[in-house]
Amino acid sequence: MAQPIKTSRAYPIQIDLRDGKQATIRLMEPSDLDKIREFANKLPADDLLFLRTDITDRAVVKQWVDNIQHGNTVTLLAEIDGEVAAYASLHRDQARWTRRVGEIRINAASRFRGYGLGRRLAAEIFDLARSLGLKKVTAQMTPDQIAARAAFEKLDFQVEAVLTDWVEDRNGRPRDLLIMTHDVDGFSDRVVA
Repeated sequence: MAQPIKTSRAYPIQIDLRDGKQATIRLMEPSDLDKIREFANKLPADDLLFLRTDITDRAVVKQWVDNIQHGNTVTLLAEIDGEVAAYASLHRDQARWTRRVGEIRINAASRFRGYGLGRRLAAEIFDLARSLGLKKVTAQMTPDQIAARAAFEKLDFQVEAVLTDWVEDRNGRPRDLLIMTHDVDGFSDRVVA
């Protein structure tokens, strides 16, 4: 059985946010299963539409925890006053041909947005991806998730593709999927003229 991912940085850490707020960033642990579900159940319905998995479902969060324990995923939790305010996850594919690629997923509770928390978590998880030797990191979102796109653009992610009507929201409406990527080492399989 694989082991949880070892990080190059010692957690927990304290970070300062806008308006004098402080957050603690730490690694997610199996005992956080119910805290994640509590966080998810407080998210607005519109936020839940865009999640890759239904984190209000205990079985789904259990699978997430299992992926952490097997070393396929690492998740950072940001807590403010003991409450999960946001998370950032790095998911690694175990297929041989994509094992150097990781996907970043980030979500912040609506009441903690606007403090720079999502941007700080994005930078933390991206640094973690780099320290793990990943060569390419991706993020997926819908084009109307403007704040998420802006956070990744600040980390030099580029739009790799827009897939028309690729995803469906919980109401059955088709949505476009925006895929952003970052070549960690500055290399790409594209030829630059």
